[in-house]
Amino acid sequence: MKPELQDLPLIDNSGSHRFELTVNHTTAFMEYGDREEAVALFHTEVPTQLEGQGVGTALVEKVLAEVERRQRQLIPLCPFVTAYLKRHPEWQRLVAPGYLRWFQEKQQPQ
Repeated sequence: MKPELQDLPLIDNSGSHRFELTVNHTTAFMEYGDREEAVALFHTEVPTQLEGQGVGTALVEKVLAEVERRQRQLIPLCPFVTAYLKRHPEWQRLVAPGYLRWFQEKQQPQ
């Protein structure tokens, strides 16, 4: 995460079921839903004026840290989150068991 984004607070807007990160008066967000033991992440939205600045990555990292802090499992339904988890397998420890197969290496037929 870029240093200038580290100290920005992650806001849990529970009324809208969104985690929000505001940068320069513009808000990026991730829609979520609560499940019994897990948090399902549905969609990540980074406004055009924030694209290419690491805001999406910072949002994902802050959300993953929050899920871990809450001692919950993760259901990664958002393609942006899934791509991040594939590049950063150390965070796959949070993924609910039924979804781990998405991250296993595909075996090549012999």
